[in-house]
Amino acid sequence: MWANRWLDRLPSIVPLESQYMPDPTVVTPAPTNTQDETHSVVKAAGVIGVATFSSRILGFIRDMVLANLFGATPAADAFFVAYRVPNLLRELFAEGSMSSAFIPVFTEYHAQKSKRDAWELASAVFTTLLTIVIGVTIVGILAAPGIVWLLAPGFHDDPAKLSATTLLTRVMFPYLIFISLAALAMGILNSMRAFAAPAFSPVFFNVFIIGCALFVSPMMSEPILGVALGVVAGGVAQFAMQLPGLRRRGMLFGFRFSPGHPGLRRIGKLMLPSLLGLSVTQINITVSTILASFFAGGPTYLFYGMRLIQFPLGIFGVALATAILPTLSAQAARGAMDELRKTFGFGLRMILFIILPAMVGLILLRQPIIHLFFEHGTFTAHDTTETALAVLCYSVGLWAFGGVRIIVSAFYSLQDTRTPAISAGIAVAANLVFSLLLMSSLGAAGLALATALAAMVNGGILVAVLNRRLGGVEWGSVGRSLLRVLAASVPLGVVCAWVAAAQIWTHPGEWIEKSAMLAVAIGLSVGCYMGVHALLRSEELGLVWGMVRRKLKRGAA
Repeated sequence: MWANRWLDRLPSIVPLESQYMPDPTVVTPAPTNTQDETHSVVKAAGVIGVATFSSRILGFIRDMVLANLFGATPAADAFFVAYRVPNLLRELFAEGSMSSAFIPVFTEYHAQKSKRDAWELASAVFTTLLTIVIGVTIVGILAAPGIVWLLAPGFHDDPAKLSATTLLTRVMFPYLIFISLAALAMGILNSMRAFAAPAFSPVFFNVFIIGCALFVSPMMSEPILGVALGVVAGGVAQFAMQLPGLRRRGMLFGFRFSPGHPGLRRIGKLMLPSLLGLSVTQINITVSTILASFFAGGPTYLFYGMRLIQFPLGIFGVALATAILPTLSAQAARGAMDELRKTFGFGLRMILFIILPAMVGLILLRQPIIHLFFEHGTFTAHDTTETALAVLCYSVGLWAFGGVRIIVSAFYSLQDTRTPAISAGIAVAANLVFSLLLMSSLGAAGLALATALAAMVNGGILVAVLNRRLGGVEWGSVGRSLLRVLAASVPLGVVCAWVAAAQIWTHPGEWIEKSAMLAVAIGLSVGCYMGVHALLRSEELGLVWGMVRRKLKRGAA
Protein backbone atom coordinates (compact mmCIF):
# COMPACT_ATOMS: atom_id res chain seq x y z
CA MET A 1 0.00 0.00 0.00
CA TRP A 2 2.73 2.46 0.92
CA ALA A 3 4.42 1.82 -2.43
CA ASN A 4 1.22 2.61 -4.32
CA ARG A 5 0.68 5.83 -2.38
CA TRP A 6 4.31 6.86 -3.06
CA LEU A 7 3.98 6.11 -6.78
CA ASP A 8 0.82 8.19 -6.96
CA ARG A 9 2.83 11.24 -5.88
CA LEU A 10 5.12 10.99 -8.88
CA PRO A 11 4.21 13.25 -11.82
CA SER A 12 2.32 12.56 -15.01
CA ILE A 13 0.17 9.60 -14.05
CA VAL A 14 -2.56 10.85 -16.42
CA PRO A 15 -3.57 8.05 -18.83
CA LEU A 16 -1.32 8.19 -21.85
CA GLU A 17 -4.12 7.95 -24.37
CA SER A 18 -5.52 11.31 -23.20
CA GLN A 19 -2.16 12.98 -22.58
CA TYR A 20 -0.37 12.10 -25.82
CA MET A 21 -3.10 11.91 -28.46
CA PRO A 22 -1.90 13.45 -31.73
CA ASP A 23 -3.15 16.87 -32.83
CA PRO A 24 -6.37 16.29 -34.83
CA THR A 25 -5.39 19.10 -37.22
CA VAL A 26 -2.35 17.13 -38.34
CA VAL A 27 -2.66 14.28 -40.81
CA THR A 28 -1.22 11.27 -39.02
CA PRO A 29 0.46 8.54 -41.04
CA ALA A 30 -1.08 5.13 -40.94
CA PRO A 31 0.24 2.84 -38.24
CA THR A 32 3.20 0.82 -39.31
CA ASN A 33 3.62 -2.90 -38.84
CA THR A 34 5.09 -3.64 -35.42
CA GLN A 35 7.22 -6.43 -36.85
CA ASP A 36 8.70 -3.98 -39.38
CA GLU A 37 9.45 -1.53 -36.58
CA THR A 38 11.16 -4.32 -34.62
CA HIS A 39 13.33 -5.27 -37.57
CA SER A 40 14.10 -1.58 -38.13
CA VAL A 41 15.26 -1.22 -34.53
CA VAL A 42 17.37 -4.39 -34.72
CA LYS A 43 18.93 -3.25 -38.01
CA ALA A 44 19.72 0.20 -36.64
CA ALA A 45 21.08 -1.26 -33.40
CA GLY A 46 23.24 -3.59 -35.49
CA VAL A 47 24.75 -0.69 -37.45
CA ILE A 48 25.36 1.27 -34.27
CA GLY A 49 26.70 -1.83 -32.51
CA VAL A 50 29.25 -2.56 -35.25
CA ALA A 51 30.39 1.05 -35.29
CA THR A 52 30.53 1.19 -31.50
CA PHE A 53 32.45 -2.09 -31.42
CA SER A 54 35.07 -0.53 -33.70
CA SER A 55 35.21 2.51 -31.47
CA ARG A 56 35.44 0.39 -28.30
CA ILE A 57 38.28 -1.68 -29.75
CA LEU A 58 40.18 1.51 -30.49
CA GLY A 59 39.18 2.80 -27.06
CA PHE A 60 40.57 -0.37 -25.55
CA ILE A 61 43.82 0.16 -27.45
CA ARG A 62 43.81 3.77 -26.25
CA ASP A 63 43.44 2.62 -22.64
CA MET A 64 46.25 0.09 -23.10
CA VAL A 65 48.51 2.86 -24.44
CA LEU A 66 47.65 5.17 -21.53
CA ALA A 67 48.08 2.37 -18.97
CA ASN A 68 51.46 1.48 -20.45
CA LEU A 69 52.68 5.10 -20.53
CA PHE A 70 51.19 6.43 -17.30
CA GLY A 71 49.96 3.46 -15.21
CA ALA A 72 48.31 4.53 -11.95
CA THR A 73 50.77 7.39 -11.37
CA PRO A 74 49.91 10.87 -10.02
CA ALA A 75 49.88 12.15 -13.63
CA ALA A 76 47.24 9.56 -14.56
CA ASP A 77 45.15 10.41 -11.50
CA ALA A 78 45.34 14.12 -12.43
CA PHE A 79 44.28 13.42 -16.03
CA PHE A 80 41.30 11.22 -15.13
CA VAL A 81 40.00 13.71 -12.57
CA ALA A 82 40.43 16.58 -15.06
CA TYR A 83 38.74 14.58 -17.85
CA ARG A 84 35.76 13.96 -15.58
CA VAL A 85 34.80 17.68 -15.76
CA PRO A 86 34.20 18.04 -19.55
CA ASN A 87 32.95 14.44 -19.67
CA LEU A 88 30.20 15.19 -17.16
CA LEU A 89 29.26 18.39 -18.99
CA ARG A 90 29.22 16.40 -22.25
CA GLU A 91 26.53 14.19 -20.73
CA LEU A 92 24.60 17.20 -19.46
CA PHE A 93 24.74 19.41 -22.58
CA ALA A 94 25.35 16.90 -25.34
CA GLU A 95 24.86 13.15 -25.48
CA GLY A 96 22.54 13.09 -22.49
CA SER A 97 19.85 15.70 -22.02
CA MET A 98 20.20 17.67 -25.25
CA SER A 99 19.92 14.61 -27.51
CA SER A 100 17.08 13.05 -25.54
CA ALA A 101 15.09 16.31 -25.53
CA PHE A 102 15.91 17.21 -29.15
CA ILE A 103 15.14 13.92 -30.93
CA PRO A 104 11.41 13.60 -29.98
CA VAL A 105 10.67 17.24 -30.93
CA PHE A 106 12.73 17.18 -34.13
CA THR A 107 11.16 13.83 -35.11
CA GLU A 108 7.72 15.39 -34.74
CA TYR A 109 8.74 18.41 -36.86
CA HIS A 110 10.30 16.21 -39.52
CA ALA A 111 7.26 13.91 -39.70
CA GLN A 112 4.43 16.44 -39.45
CA LYS A 113 5.83 19.74 -40.78
CA SER A 114 7.87 20.86 -43.79
CA LYS A 115 11.56 20.22 -44.28
CA ARG A 116 12.14 23.97 -44.00
CA ASP A 117 10.49 23.98 -40.56
CA ALA A 118 12.73 21.13 -39.43
CA TRP A 119 15.85 22.93 -40.71
CA GLU A 120 14.88 26.15 -38.97
CA LEU A 121 14.45 24.25 -35.69
CA ALA A 122 17.86 22.59 -36.11
CA SER A 123 19.51 25.94 -36.87
CA ALA A 124 17.87 27.63 -33.88
CA VAL A 125 19.06 24.83 -31.60
CA PHE A 126 22.56 24.99 -33.10
CA THR A 127 22.89 28.73 -32.51
CA THR A 128 21.54 28.57 -28.97
CA LEU A 129 23.61 25.53 -28.04
CA LEU A 130 26.80 27.05 -29.46
CA THR A 131 26.23 30.26 -27.50
CA ILE A 132 25.63 28.41 -24.24
CA VAL A 133 28.55 25.98 -24.45
CA ILE A 134 31.02 28.71 -25.44
CA GLY A 135 29.92 30.65 -22.36
CA VAL A 136 30.20 27.57 -20.14
CA THR A 137 33.66 26.82 -21.57
CA ILE A 138 34.95 30.33 -20.85
CA VAL A 139 33.58 30.22 -17.30
CA GLY A 140 35.02 26.72 -16.83
CA ILE A 141 38.51 27.75 -17.92
CA LEU A 142 38.47 30.74 -15.59
CA ALA A 143 37.00 28.77 -12.69
CA ALA A 144 39.16 25.65 -13.19
CA PRO A 145 41.13 26.04 -9.90
CA GLY A 146 37.91 26.14 -7.87
CA ILE A 147 36.33 23.27 -9.82
CA VAL A 148 39.37 21.06 -9.27
CA TRP A 149 39.53 22.02 -5.61
CA LEU A 150 35.94 20.76 -5.23
CA LEU A 151 36.35 17.66 -7.40
CA ALA A 152 39.62 16.41 -5.86
CA PRO A 153 39.65 17.10 -2.13
CA GLY A 154 42.18 14.30 -1.77
CA PHE A 155 44.66 16.35 -3.81
CA HIS A 156 44.66 19.33 -1.42
CA ASP A 157 47.82 18.14 0.33
CA ASP A 158 49.69 17.79 -2.97
CA PRO A 159 50.02 21.24 -4.65
CA ALA A 160 51.85 19.83 -7.68
CA LYS A 161 49.08 17.31 -8.35
CA LEU A 162 46.40 19.95 -7.83
CA SER A 163 48.17 22.34 -10.22
CA ALA A 164 48.56 19.65 -12.90
CA THR A 165 44.88 18.74 -12.65
CA THR A 166 43.89 22.42 -13.03
CA LEU A 167 46.05 22.84 -16.14
CA LEU A 168 44.65 19.67 -17.72
CA THR A 169 41.09 20.81 -16.97
CA ARG A 170 41.70 24.12 -18.75
CA VAL A 171 43.25 22.43 -21.78
CA MET A 172 40.36 19.98 -22.18
CA PHE A 173 37.42 22.34 -21.57
CA PRO A 174 37.04 23.35 -25.29
CA TYR A 175 36.26 19.68 -25.98
CA LEU A 176 32.78 20.48 -24.61
CA ILE A 177 32.04 22.82 -27.55
CA PHE A 178 32.78 20.31 -30.28
CA ILE A 179 31.27 17.26 -28.61
CA SER A 180 28.04 19.22 -27.97
CA LEU A 181 27.78 20.13 -31.65
CA ALA A 182 28.60 16.52 -32.56
CA ALA A 183 25.71 15.37 -30.36
CA LEU A 184 23.34 17.80 -32.11
CA ALA A 185 24.43 16.47 -35.51
CA MET A 186 23.94 12.93 -34.21
CA GLY A 187 20.41 13.79 -33.02
CA ILE A 188 19.43 15.15 -36.45
CA LEU A 189 20.87 12.18 -38.35
CA ASN A 190 19.41 9.60 -35.95
CA SER A 191 15.97 11.25 -36.22
CA MET A 192 16.23 10.78 -39.98
CA ARG A 193 17.20 7.12 -39.38
CA ALA A 194 20.81 7.70 -40.48
CA PHE A 195 22.91 5.93 -37.84
CA ALA A 196 26.23 5.00 -39.46
CA ALA A 197 28.12 8.33 -39.51
CA PRO A 198 27.21 9.34 -35.93
CA ALA A 199 28.07 5.87 -34.67
CA PHE A 200 31.46 5.76 -36.40
CA SER A 201 32.48 9.29 -35.41
CA PRO A 202 33.89 8.25 -31.97
CA VAL A 203 36.44 6.12 -33.85
CA PHE A 204 38.22 9.34 -34.83
CA PHE A 205 38.11 10.56 -31.24
CA ASN A 206 40.10 7.52 -30.14
CA VAL A 207 42.47 7.73 -33.12
CA PHE A 208 43.46 11.29 -32.20
CA ILE A 209 44.04 10.45 -28.53
CA ILE A 210 46.21 7.45 -29.42
CA GLY A 211 48.17 9.49 -31.96
CA CYS A 212 48.76 12.37 -29.55
CA ALA A 213 49.74 10.02 -26.71
CA LEU A 214 52.32 8.27 -28.91
CA PHE A 215 53.69 11.18 -30.95
CA VAL A 216 52.86 14.47 -29.21
CA SER A 217 53.33 13.51 -25.54
CA PRO A 218 57.05 12.65 -25.89
CA MET A 219 57.73 16.16 -27.20
CA MET A 220 56.19 17.91 -24.19
CA SER A 221 57.71 18.73 -20.82
CA GLU A 222 54.60 17.26 -19.18
CA PRO A 223 53.74 14.24 -21.39
CA ILE A 224 50.18 13.92 -20.09
CA LEU A 225 49.40 17.28 -21.76
CA GLY A 226 49.70 15.58 -25.13
CA VAL A 227 46.78 13.29 -24.21
CA ALA A 228 44.69 16.30 -23.17
CA LEU A 229 45.32 17.94 -26.56
CA GLY A 230 44.27 14.66 -28.20
CA VAL A 231 40.92 14.84 -26.39
CA VAL A 232 40.18 18.28 -27.90
CA ALA A 233 41.36 17.29 -31.39
CA GLY A 234 39.24 14.14 -31.19
CA GLY A 235 36.16 16.20 -30.36
CA VAL A 236 36.74 18.39 -33.43
CA ALA A 237 37.05 15.30 -35.64
CA GLN A 238 33.92 13.72 -34.16
CA PHE A 239 31.87 16.79 -35.15
CA ALA A 240 33.45 17.30 -38.56
CA MET A 241 32.82 13.70 -39.67
CA GLN A 242 29.04 14.17 -39.46
CA LEU A 243 28.82 17.38 -41.51
CA PRO A 244 28.77 15.64 -44.95
CA GLY A 245 25.79 13.54 -43.85
CA LEU A 246 23.89 16.66 -42.78
CA ARG A 247 24.70 18.37 -46.08
CA ARG A 248 23.45 15.39 -48.14
CA ARG A 249 20.11 15.49 -46.31
CA GLY A 250 19.72 19.27 -46.56
CA MET A 251 20.06 19.68 -42.80
CA LEU A 252 23.42 21.44 -42.51
CA PHE A 253 22.38 23.96 -39.88
CA GLY A 254 23.26 27.65 -40.02
CA PHE A 255 23.24 30.58 -37.62
CA ARG A 256 19.68 31.47 -36.68
CA PHE A 257 19.27 33.28 -33.38
CA SER A 258 15.63 32.61 -32.52
CA PRO A 259 15.21 32.13 -28.75
CA GLY A 260 11.43 32.40 -29.09
CA HIS A 261 11.14 29.49 -31.55
CA PRO A 262 8.32 27.25 -30.21
CA GLY A 263 10.24 24.05 -30.90
CA LEU A 264 13.33 25.40 -29.15
CA ARG A 265 11.25 26.39 -26.13
CA ARG A 266 9.76 22.89 -25.97
CA ILE A 267 13.24 21.38 -26.14
CA GLY A 268 14.35 23.69 -23.36
CA LYS A 269 11.45 22.63 -21.15
CA LEU A 270 12.23 18.97 -21.78
CA MET A 271 15.96 19.46 -21.36
CA LEU A 272 16.03 21.18 -17.98
CA PRO A 273 14.81 18.22 -15.89
CA SER A 274 16.62 15.71 -18.09
CA LEU A 275 19.93 17.40 -17.23
CA LEU A 276 19.77 15.11 -14.23
CA GLY A 277 17.60 12.28 -15.55
CA LEU A 278 19.75 10.70 -18.25
CA SER A 279 23.06 11.75 -16.70
CA VAL A 280 22.64 10.01 -13.37
CA THR A 281 25.37 7.46 -14.12
CA GLN A 282 27.88 10.17 -15.00
CA ILE A 283 26.92 12.18 -11.91
CA ASN A 284 27.39 9.11 -9.73
CA ILE A 285 30.75 8.40 -11.35
CA THR A 286 31.74 12.01 -10.67
CA VAL A 287 30.80 11.59 -7.00
CA SER A 288 32.92 8.44 -6.97
CA THR A 289 35.83 10.33 -8.56
CA ILE A 290 35.64 12.99 -5.86
CA LEU A 291 35.71 10.41 -3.08
CA ALA A 292 38.29 8.25 -4.90
CA SER A 293 40.78 11.12 -4.78
CA PHE A 294 41.36 10.13 -1.13
CA PHE A 295 42.80 6.77 -2.28
CA ALA A 296 46.15 6.53 -4.10
CA GLY A 297 45.37 5.30 -7.61
CA GLY A 298 41.61 5.38 -6.87
CA PRO A 299 40.55 7.59 -9.82
CA THR A 300 42.61 5.44 -12.19
CA TYR A 301 41.19 2.13 -10.91
CA LEU A 302 37.64 3.42 -11.26
CA PHE A 303 38.31 4.82 -14.73
CA TYR A 304 39.67 1.55 -16.13
CA GLY A 305 36.99 -0.43 -14.32
CA MET A 306 34.24 1.65 -15.88
CA ARG A 307 35.94 1.43 -19.28
CA LEU A 308 35.53 -2.34 -19.21
CA ILE A 309 31.89 -1.96 -18.18
CA GLN A 310 31.33 0.53 -20.98
CA PHE A 311 32.58 -1.98 -23.54
CA PRO A 312 29.44 -4.19 -23.63
CA LEU A 313 27.21 -1.36 -22.43
CA GLY A 314 28.32 0.94 -25.26
CA ILE A 315 28.23 -1.71 -27.97
CA PHE A 316 24.81 -3.12 -27.09
CA GLY A 317 23.02 -1.10 -24.42
CA VAL A 318 23.69 2.39 -25.78
CA ALA A 319 23.34 1.18 -29.39
CA LEU A 320 19.89 -0.27 -28.69
CA ALA A 321 18.76 2.80 -26.71
CA THR A 322 19.96 5.10 -29.52
CA ALA A 323 18.21 3.03 -32.18
CA ILE A 324 14.95 2.64 -30.26
CA LEU A 325 14.37 6.30 -29.29
CA PRO A 326 13.34 7.55 -32.79
CA THR A 327 10.95 4.59 -33.15
CA LEU A 328 9.40 5.14 -29.72
CA SER A 329 9.16 8.89 -30.44
CA ALA A 330 7.36 8.30 -33.75
CA GLN A 331 4.92 5.86 -32.10
CA ALA A 332 4.22 8.31 -29.28
CA ALA A 333 3.73 11.18 -31.75
CA ARG A 334 0.93 9.31 -33.53
CA GLY A 335 -0.59 7.98 -30.30
CA ALA A 336 0.19 4.33 -31.11
CA MET A 337 0.48 3.18 -27.49
CA ASP A 338 0.06 -0.54 -28.22
CA GLU A 339 2.99 -0.37 -30.64
CA LEU A 340 5.02 1.61 -28.12
CA ARG A 341 4.39 -1.01 -25.42
CA LYS A 342 5.52 -3.78 -27.76
CA THR A 343 8.63 -1.88 -28.84
CA PHE A 344 9.55 -1.13 -25.22
CA GLY A 345 9.08 -4.76 -24.19
CA PHE A 346 11.23 -5.82 -27.12
CA GLY A 347 13.95 -3.40 -25.99
CA LEU A 348 13.97 -4.91 -22.49
CA ARG A 349 14.21 -8.43 -23.90
CA MET A 350 17.13 -7.53 -26.13
CA ILE A 351 18.95 -5.88 -23.22
CA LEU A 352 18.56 -9.06 -21.16
CA PHE A 353 19.67 -11.17 -24.12
CA ILE A 354 22.94 -9.26 -24.54
CA ILE A 355 23.85 -7.63 -21.22
CA LEU A 356 23.31 -10.48 -18.75
CA PRO A 357 25.79 -12.90 -20.39
CA ALA A 358 28.25 -10.01 -20.75
CA MET A 359 27.87 -9.38 -17.03
CA VAL A 360 28.63 -13.03 -16.20
CA GLY A 361 31.65 -13.05 -18.50
CA LEU A 362 33.09 -9.83 -17.07
CA ILE A 363 32.68 -10.99 -13.48
CA LEU A 364 34.45 -14.30 -14.11
CA LEU A 365 37.13 -13.12 -16.56
CA ARG A 366 37.88 -9.70 -15.04
CA GLN A 367 41.33 -10.63 -13.69
CA PRO A 368 42.61 -12.32 -16.90
CA ILE A 369 41.32 -9.45 -19.08
CA ILE A 370 42.95 -6.71 -17.00
CA HIS A 371 46.17 -8.70 -16.60
CA LEU A 372 46.42 -9.35 -20.33
CA PHE A 373 45.56 -5.90 -21.63
CA PHE A 374 46.72 -3.47 -18.97
CA GLU A 375 49.47 -5.05 -16.84
CA HIS A 376 52.40 -3.66 -18.82
CA GLY A 377 54.88 -0.84 -18.35
CA THR A 378 54.03 1.17 -15.23
CA PHE A 379 50.74 -0.70 -14.59
CA THR A 380 51.57 -3.24 -11.86
CA ALA A 381 50.05 -6.49 -10.58
CA HIS A 382 48.70 -4.57 -7.60
CA ASP A 383 46.95 -2.18 -10.02
CA THR A 384 45.44 -5.20 -11.78
CA THR A 385 44.03 -6.55 -8.51
CA GLU A 386 42.52 -3.21 -7.50
CA THR A 387 41.04 -2.58 -10.95
CA ALA A 388 39.58 -6.11 -11.06
CA LEU A 389 37.82 -5.49 -7.75
CA ALA A 390 36.31 -2.30 -9.19
CA VAL A 391 35.16 -4.22 -12.28
CA LEU A 392 33.48 -6.83 -10.07
CA CYS A 393 31.59 -4.16 -8.17
CA TYR A 394 30.53 -2.28 -11.30
CA SER A 395 29.53 -5.50 -13.09
CA VAL A 396 26.81 -6.49 -10.65
CA GLY A 397 24.87 -3.44 -11.86
CA LEU A 398 25.52 -3.84 -15.59
CA TRP A 399 21.96 -5.03 -16.22
CA ALA A 400 20.66 -1.92 -14.44
CA PHE A 401 22.94 0.45 -16.41
CA GLY A 402 21.64 -1.01 -19.68
CA GLY A 403 18.01 -1.30 -18.61
CA VAL A 404 17.81 2.30 -17.40
CA ARG A 405 18.82 3.57 -20.84
CA ILE A 406 15.89 1.76 -22.47
CA ILE A 407 13.41 2.82 -19.77
CA VAL A 408 14.51 6.46 -19.91
CA SER A 409 14.22 6.41 -23.72
CA ALA A 410 10.57 5.40 -23.32
CA PHE A 411 9.91 8.35 -20.99
CA TYR A 412 11.67 10.77 -23.32
CA SER A 413 9.77 9.50 -26.34
CA LEU A 414 6.64 10.57 -24.44
CA GLN A 415 8.27 13.97 -23.84
CA ASP A 416 8.29 13.32 -20.10
CA THR A 417 11.65 14.31 -18.67
CA ARG A 418 10.41 15.20 -15.20
CA THR A 419 9.86 11.66 -13.92
CA PRO A 420 13.40 10.45 -14.83
CA ALA A 421 14.80 13.59 -13.19
CA ILE A 422 13.02 12.89 -9.90
CA SER A 423 14.11 9.26 -9.98
CA ALA A 424 17.68 10.27 -10.83
CA GLY A 425 17.75 12.70 -7.92
CA ILE A 426 16.78 9.87 -5.57
CA ALA A 427 19.46 7.65 -7.15
CA VAL A 428 22.16 10.32 -6.72
CA ALA A 429 21.28 10.64 -3.03
CA ALA A 430 21.34 6.85 -2.69
CA ASN A 431 24.74 6.71 -4.39
CA LEU A 432 26.19 9.19 -1.92
CA VAL A 433 24.82 7.23 1.05
CA PHE A 434 26.07 3.90 -0.33
CA SER A 435 29.48 5.43 -1.11
CA LEU A 436 29.99 6.75 2.42
CA LEU A 437 28.93 3.39 3.87
CA LEU A 438 31.08 1.20 1.60
CA MET A 439 34.28 3.20 0.96
CA SER A 440 35.66 2.62 4.46
CA SER A 441 35.60 -1.17 4.07
CA LEU A 442 36.11 -1.64 0.30
CA GLY A 443 38.09 1.48 -0.62
CA ALA A 444 37.71 2.67 -4.21
CA ALA A 445 35.85 -0.54 -5.12
CA GLY A 446 33.16 0.39 -2.60
CA LEU A 447 32.49 3.49 -4.68
CA ALA A 448 32.01 1.30 -7.77
CA LEU A 449 29.55 -0.90 -5.88
CA ALA A 450 27.66 2.20 -4.71
CA THR A 451 27.29 3.34 -8.34
CA ALA A 452 25.87 -0.07 -9.29
CA LEU A 453 23.41 -0.10 -6.38
CA ALA A 454 22.26 3.43 -7.24
CA ALA A 455 21.56 2.31 -10.84
CA MET A 456 19.38 -0.49 -9.47
CA VAL A 457 17.44 2.00 -7.34
CA ASN A 458 16.97 4.27 -10.37
CA GLY A 459 15.84 1.41 -12.60
CA GLY A 460 13.42 0.04 -10.02
CA ILE A 461 11.68 3.39 -9.58
CA LEU A 462 11.48 4.10 -13.31
CA VAL A 463 10.12 0.71 -14.33
CA ALA A 464 7.44 0.84 -11.61
CA VAL A 465 6.23 4.26 -12.76
CA LEU A 466 6.42 3.43 -16.48
CA ASN A 467 4.47 0.22 -15.93
CA ARG A 468 1.62 2.30 -14.47
CA ARG A 469 1.92 4.91 -17.20
CA LEU A 470 1.70 2.39 -20.03
CA GLY A 471 -1.00 0.33 -18.38
CA GLY A 472 1.32 -2.64 -18.23
CA VAL A 473 4.18 -4.05 -20.28
CA GLU A 474 4.52 -7.48 -21.87
CA TRP A 475 5.99 -8.88 -18.65
CA GLY A 476 5.13 -12.48 -19.57
CA SER A 477 7.25 -12.23 -22.70
CA VAL A 478 10.06 -10.48 -20.78
CA GLY A 479 9.95 -13.16 -18.05
CA ARG A 480 10.19 -16.02 -20.55
CA SER A 481 13.10 -14.28 -22.22
CA LEU A 482 14.85 -13.90 -18.85
CA LEU A 483 14.48 -17.62 -18.12
CA ARG A 484 16.03 -18.48 -21.50
CA VAL A 485 18.90 -16.08 -20.85
CA LEU A 486 19.58 -17.57 -17.39
CA ALA A 487 19.55 -21.12 -18.78
CA ALA A 488 21.90 -20.19 -21.63
CA SER A 489 24.26 -18.36 -19.23
CA VAL A 490 25.02 -21.53 -17.24
CA PRO A 491 27.38 -23.17 -19.78
CA LEU A 492 28.87 -19.74 -20.52
CA GLY A 493 29.67 -19.30 -16.84
CA VAL A 494 31.20 -22.78 -16.58
CA VAL A 495 33.59 -22.10 -19.47
CA CYS A 496 34.60 -18.68 -18.12
CA ALA A 497 35.17 -20.02 -14.58
CA TRP A 498 37.33 -22.86 -15.91
CA VAL A 499 39.53 -20.49 -17.90
CA ALA A 500 39.82 -17.96 -15.05
CA ALA A 501 41.06 -20.71 -12.70
CA ALA A 502 43.94 -21.72 -15.03
CA GLN A 503 47.45 -21.36 -13.58
CA ILE A 504 48.76 -19.57 -16.66
CA TRP A 505 47.47 -16.23 -15.36
CA THR A 506 49.93 -16.35 -12.45
CA HIS A 507 52.95 -16.84 -14.76
CA PRO A 508 54.94 -13.86 -16.08
CA GLY A 509 55.04 -13.38 -19.83
CA GLU A 510 53.49 -16.02 -22.16
CA TRP A 511 51.36 -13.26 -23.70
CA ILE A 512 50.63 -15.14 -26.92
CA GLU A 513 49.41 -18.22 -25.04
CA LYS A 514 47.31 -16.08 -22.72
CA SER A 515 45.79 -14.16 -25.63
CA ALA A 516 44.90 -17.38 -27.44
CA MET A 517 43.39 -18.88 -24.30
CA LEU A 518 41.23 -15.82 -23.61
CA ALA A 519 40.09 -15.64 -27.25
CA VAL A 520 39.14 -19.34 -27.25
CA ALA A 521 37.33 -18.92 -23.92
CA ILE A 522 35.26 -16.01 -25.18
CA GLY A 523 34.47 -17.74 -28.47
CA LEU A 524 33.53 -21.04 -26.80
CA SER A 525 31.40 -19.38 -24.13
CA VAL A 526 29.52 -17.29 -26.72
CA GLY A 527 29.03 -20.43 -28.84
CA CYS A 528 27.57 -22.30 -25.87
CA TYR A 529 25.28 -19.38 -25.05
CA MET A 530 23.98 -19.10 -28.60
CA GLY A 531 23.65 -22.88 -28.87
CA VAL A 532 21.30 -23.06 -25.89
CA HIS A 533 19.23 -20.20 -27.31
CA ALA A 534 19.02 -22.06 -30.62
CA LEU A 535 17.78 -25.19 -28.84
CA LEU A 536 15.19 -23.10 -27.00
CA ARG A 537 14.13 -21.41 -30.28
CA SER A 538 14.78 -17.97 -28.85
CA GLU A 539 12.96 -15.17 -30.65
CA GLU A 540 15.77 -12.74 -29.84
CA LEU A 541 18.37 -14.99 -31.46
CA GLY A 542 16.07 -15.44 -34.45
CA LEU A 543 15.84 -11.69 -35.00
CA VAL A 544 19.59 -11.18 -34.73
CA TRP A 545 20.38 -14.16 -36.95
CA GLY A 546 17.80 -13.06 -39.52
CA MET A 547 19.46 -9.66 -39.74
CA VAL A 548 22.89 -11.29 -40.17
CA ARG A 549 21.60 -13.59 -42.92
CA ARG A 550 20.07 -10.69 -44.84
CA LYS A 551 23.38 -8.82 -44.59
CA LEU A 552 25.27 -11.85 -45.88
CA LYS A 553 22.86 -12.32 -48.78
CA ARG A 554 23.16 -8.69 -49.81
CA GLY A 555 26.94 -8.93 -49.52
CA ALA A 556 27.01 -12.03 -51.72
CA ALA A 557 24.74 -10.37 -54.28
